[in-house]
Amino acid sequence: MRLYDLDVSGNCYKVRLFAALSGTTLDLVPVDLAAGTHHSAAFHALNPFDEVPVLEDGSLVLRDSQAILIYLAGKSRDRSWWPQEPAAQATVAEWLSVAAGEIRNGPNAARLIRKFGYLLDMADALRWTNRLLPILESHLHAQDWFALDRPTIADCALFPYLALAPEGGIDLTPYPALRRWFSRVRALPNFIGMPGLG
Repeated sequence: MRLYDLDVSGNCYKVRLFAALSGTTLDLVPVDLAAGTHHSAAFHALNPFDEVPVLEDGSLVLRDSQAILIYLAGKSRDRSWWPQEPAAQATVAEWLSVAAGEIRNGPNAARLIRKFGYLLDMADALRWTNRLLPILESHLHAQDWFALDRPTIADCALFPYLALAPEGGIDLTPYPALRRWFSRVRALPNFIGMPGLG
């Protein structure tokens, strides 16, 4: 399987992280966004949204990191990452939606502004973040992992942009349960880092 990848992208990293944790081999194809490679005709044919990551597995082409996580977890021998029971799948999917919505609009947007100079609305990013983080903190006071009683792809999806939130100027000191969860994720066997996380 081939992953079109950018090393500083949290969305790409969540796929690399899950692959490492699950023992899935991916061939990484770096995409140079600064050079505009993602706007090339060849890449546009893979993903008309011109975004990374993109996964190729034979004739299958998948865009969107959450969809890629579901696919890889579904193919994994260890089915605990993406459970078979409908209620458990729905619980994981709820958190995948948070990763694609609230986290994208909050901590991720703040990082894009502060670290990469994107012309987004910082006040709006902070509104999203300030609403989101207390909810996550309260949730993690009650349980160790986001979706179930064990790590799932929900944790892989949520981890990058939350752990990278300080790059967006967000202070995580008031959120000890969230920081303990970071430590649990980092302690998982075969955990890998990314630029900004070590």
